[in-house]
Amino acid sequence: MSGAGQKGWNRNQMAARAALELKDGFYCNLGIGIPTLVANYIPEGMHITLQSENGMLGMGPFPYDGEEDADLINAGKQTITELDMSSYFSSSDSFAMVRGGHINLSILGAMEVSEKGDLANWMIPGKMVKGMGGAMDLVAGVKRVVVVMDHTSKSGDPKLLHECSLPLTGQQVVDMVITNFGVFEIDRGKGMRLTELSQDMTVEDIKQSTEAHFDIAL
Repeated sequence: MSGAGQKGWNRNQMAARAALELKDGFYCNLGIGIPTLVANYIPEGMHITLQSENGMLGMGPFPYDGEEDADLINAGKQTITELDMSSYFSSSDSFAMVRGGHINLSILGAMEVSEKGDLANWMIPGKMVKGMGGAMDLVAGVKRVVVVMDHTSKSGDPKLLHECSLPLTGQQVVDMVITNFGVFEIDRGKGMRLTELSQDMTVEDIKQSTEAHFDIAL
């Protein structure tokens, strides 16, 4: 649960809400940050296959302390475990899966999302980055994209905007945004609507922290 006096969901609660978007049999890609926590909330008995851009299909849970294998990592360079069903291949084959539309769902982090579903999640101008990684391919090739992020920046600025100010990862690619304040569904290219409030939040709270226009469908 959230800490005393804290409004909204914490990181684990956001990940648990994102896990509700999973369906049995899905092939799913989890981005770095909060999305990696979604693996901890896959419903019991549901068969989900996690895919990583660096060439692994069928990732297991995070290892216990002392049991890490430094050579066994996901695309975010976190140590993971393998399953009996795990398979390994080149990153080119992994990207072929993504670009070929074989991944059902991608759950990603973001720095900004526009009301029409534009996504900025790979760089801030002036700050050193290693590259875009698989983000552009994921939003272009995956059937459904869910973003999990804090509702505002560390300085309190809105991250749901009329238009993104940072370099775009993709235009009109996001289907849902889950923040610590609530859940927004997006009709790509048209607009977003608020469909759920997190604990202790009100519509007025969200309006005060959101630049993007949104309809209310609670």
